[in-house]
Amino acid sequence: MKELLANENYMPQLFEYEEKPLKPDEVRVKCIMGAPKHGTEITGIKELPFEEQYYDEEMKIFKKREKREISTFSGLGNMWTGVITEKGERVKSFELGDEVAGYGHLAQTHAVKEEELLVMPEGMTWKQAMCYDPMQFAMGGLRDANLRIGDKVLISGLGAIGQMAAQAAKVSGASFVAVSDPIELRRKVALENGADAAFNPLEGDMGLELRELTGGIGVDVVIETSGNYKAIEQGLRALAYNGSMALCGWFKECHIPIHLGREGHFNQQNVFFSRACSDPNREYPRWSFERICKESWALMASGKIHCENVVFPVVDFEECDRAYIHYIMEHPEESIKMGVRF
Repeated sequence: MKELLANENYMPQLFEYEEKPLKPDEVRVKCIMGAPKHGTEITGIKELPFEEQYYDEEMKIFKKREKREISTFSGLGNMWTGVITEKGERVKSFELGDEVAGYGHLAQTHAVKEEELLVMPEGMTWKQAMCYDPMQFAMGGLRDANLRIGDKVLISGLGAIGQMAAQAAKVSGASFVAVSDPIELRRKVALENGADAAFNPLEGDMGLELRELTGGIGVDVVIETSGNYKAIEQGLRALAYNGSMALCGWFKECHIPIHLGREGHFNQQNVFFSRACSDPNREYPRWSFERICKESWALMASGKIHCENVVFPVVDFEECDRAYIHYIMEHPEESIKMGVRF
């Protein structure tokens, strides 16, 4: 059996592993399809955000570690679909042969507790299941920015979260959805899936163009998913007076000059850091990360969200280490969310 891990040089590599005996409340799943989570995993590999600091859950602050923690051989991959081939004696909800989905790195098999499995409903494709995670953060951003029916929206960054946000905004009743990304392939896919206008942020004055397209008002909501500081500037330039921007990307340390004293200051705009899995939710107790997950899965199962051209390309598991380097690390312009076939 093989699994995809980051080696001691933080590069993707397939390693052999031995399956452990099942616990009474676990099932064993043979994976059929899977996918990595591009932005978060690359941040983990390149930025090593938790080696020297850690997040103190009680005090809600990052603290310096007493000793640097070297993180090696971490699993790469985010979600998978598969078939149950074995189950523990206490498992009651599933039978052998059931098709399920779950969280975990790219490996040929997984041992999972039954309460952690997602049931694949009839009609849901594996690509829709792979977009469940990015939908959670797209939904969180749209709710944090208080998107309402009739609003005009800009989605900044068209990785998997941005692609889901653009479609979810349409489903939520947005009257106009603009998208922005320097990668032509990603703009093309967003337009195919219902976006009204697409911009290359490296060309022209997108903020001015969007104000002209909206009768001088600007967009009501900006969902920023790229984690790019210049994208914040451009988003504020396009954002209406007292409009709201949700920052859904995982930002790194800023090393470039940005100017927040223009539209952001004069137009009294609202900027929210949005992380769907941080509880308590802004709408607690009605909303929580658990509810966001349930609603996201239901939305993916509804068939209203198109993912066939979002999970692309699809590669064989035997070559996923090389494909990970090519499509995710070296040539992100050739992919949106890489799929893996076992």
